[in-house]
Amino acid sequence: MKATFAPPPPNRREVLGPDDVTDAALEAVLADLWRVRAVTLLESTAEPVAYDVPSILTGARTWVRGTAEVDGAARAFTLFVKRVHHWRHSPAFAFLPPELAQWAATTVPWRAEVLCYGSDLAERLPDGLTMPRALHIDDRPDETAVLWLEAVEHDDAPWDRTTYVEAARLLGRLAGSAEVGDLADLDPQEWHIHYFVEGRIAHTVLPGLFDDATWRHPLVAPHFGDLRTLLLGVAGHLDALAAEFAALPHRAAHGDACPNNLLRHPDRPGFTLIDYGFWRSQPVGFDLSQLLVGDIQVARRDADDLPELAEACLTAYAAGLADEGLEVADDVLRRSHAVSLMLFNGLPSLPTEMVAEADRLEAGDGLGEEQRHAWDHWSAQRAGVARYALDVLARTA
Repeated sequence: MKATFAPPPPNRREVLGPDDVTDAALEAVLADLWRVRAVTLLESTAEPVAYDVPSILTGARTWVRGTAEVDGAARAFTLFVKRVHHWRHSPAFAFLPPELAQWAATTVPWRAEVLCYGSDLAERLPDGLTMPRALHIDDRPDETAVLWLEAVEHDDAPWDRTTYVEAARLLGRLAGSAEVGDLADLDPQEWHIHYFVEGRIAHTVLPGLFDDATWRHPLVAPHFGDLRTLLLGVAGHLDALAAEFAALPHRAAHGDACPNNLLRHPDRPGFTLIDYGFWRSQPVGFDLSQLLVGDIQVARRDADDLPELAEACLTAYAAGLADEGLEVADDVLRRSHAVSLMLFNGLPSLPTEMVAEADRLEAGDGLGEEQRHAWDHWSAQRAGVARYALDVLARTA
């Protein structure tokens, strides 16, 4: 006997605003999700995703949940809706000096995620890596796009050494795969390492690096004091380092392969890759940087075992390249890792944004003792990243 259902409550998806779709379109999305011919929406709600890591390319992240009738039975669903955009839509863009805004608007690619989800990349990924299915893509003329993605179940237990090594080998396979490599440059917007050096490093890193007040600050002096000469030495050779980065052999890279973007499969080995905003060709080994230090730089783990963990991950990454039939000389891989790490993580480890926020708080109600202690510990760990980056850069020179 066919089940009957009470009249559905109003759908409550107001938080989506213009990112929403009609009920009929949502039913089509669910039919695609479940691979069935027809679905009847019963009720749905939307709420913002609790996520505290800002991104200049992301405008909104929203959960859409509810129930729908499929073949006479009610079935619950969860979808992830993400709005991505050109970074001129980001609040951070308003803080750029007017003379830099036009140049900056052309230096940060934003469509890679849209293009990745609209491609057959999922079918090309090596065994052990998957990606969410894109069920609906609203690509708009104002340089924004809304992605309706399947929600992915994952194991969110803290990572151990084995997990990092497994991830490193799979990232090596990603870089080594010829099939994946065919999509490495699917985003046609030009990007060059000099854009990063002239933008991010020149305007947010170097001013603090060359400011004596930074090095006297109590959050910096105890942890970075002995690194000042070495970091300034690197800063004095940025153009040469960027040129070396550009000349290294390039392979497909996720671009932001931190543990936050590798969701561990709950029932089998491997990971679901998410957040493709920085997908493109990068120097071989590029993804190891964020894998190793991403969680350190956002205060989610300490740097105590970084050198040993990095060695294990470099070995695993090289094995992943070999799994795909790609042999890269050990010295090339290590140098590529060292140069990438220094540019994107080593120099930016100096906690200039923490210094500015601490001074702002001290000028107001003061910095609480607990927060002061937490930030001091965080600064010490970021110094560990800088120390490791300087070491591997020197050892591979």
